Amino acid sequence: MIETADHDGIAVLTLSHGPVNALDLELLTAIPETLAAVADARAVVLTGSGRCFSAGVDLKRIADGGPRYAERFLPALSLALLTLFEHPKPVVAAVNGHALAGGCVLAAACDIRLMSAGTIGLTELAAGVPFPTVALEIMRHAVGPALDVLVLEAGRLSPEQALPIRLIHQLIEPDRLLTTALRRAKGLCATPAGTYALAKHQLHQPAARRIATARPMDDPRVLRIWSSERTRRTLRGYLASLSGAQDPPAGSAGPRK
Repeated sequence: MIETADHDGIAVLTLSHGPVNALDLELLTAIPETLAAVADARAVVLTGSGRCFSAGVDLKRIADGGPRYAERFLPALSLALLTLFEHPKPVVAAVNGHALAGGCVLAAACDIRLMSAGTIGLTELAAGVPFPTVALEIMRHAVGPALDVLVLEAGRLSPEQALPIRLIHQLIEPDRLLTTALRRAKGLCATPAGTYALAKHQLHQPAARRIATARPMDDPRVLRIWSSERTRRTLRGYLASLSGAQDPPAGSAGPRK
């Protein structure tokens, strides 16, 4: 589900979960567990297998699972994203392909984002689902004022379009992606670990305050929408409209093939 390799003290975590690394309850549960297992690593590089970094939430599981699945899924999503965002060591995303919806947020939770191929964007509203607070505030931290357009237009960006808004930091040739990510991670490790962790904590404080303030009010509303029968019907119609698409769905991940 998540493959782990050591490169001179840097942990390379590779999402390997179906053809598009869809975010389901099992993968989201594995993310904090894997980060805890590599806590002693000097830094982390997060990448994906195949043609996707992650195409986002497995919407078929949401549509089929009903309220009981959504009640477990949404807290697991927020915990996985927050654990990655708060990891005290350097974290570099090596975005090897499409990073959509939750996959985009997963990349944004990393300190540095390199991309070699595919598209990236927040496509939740196209699928008819709102953002949990943690996901929205991680994105606000990453892209600032560009967030409004990313959320409301619910589109995909090419790497070239993502660069100016700092959604990604560097466009890399595919055959150089991992080596460049390891080099960037090694460079970040030059700062003493305690100093790096404190600086990261300080930079994340505005997002942390917004999360603490908004979650009690907003996340119950988010859960009601994700759990509703109306949303399940919307998701089924959305997934049916995307049947046979060559690329990952323009929202979040659909049925696995």
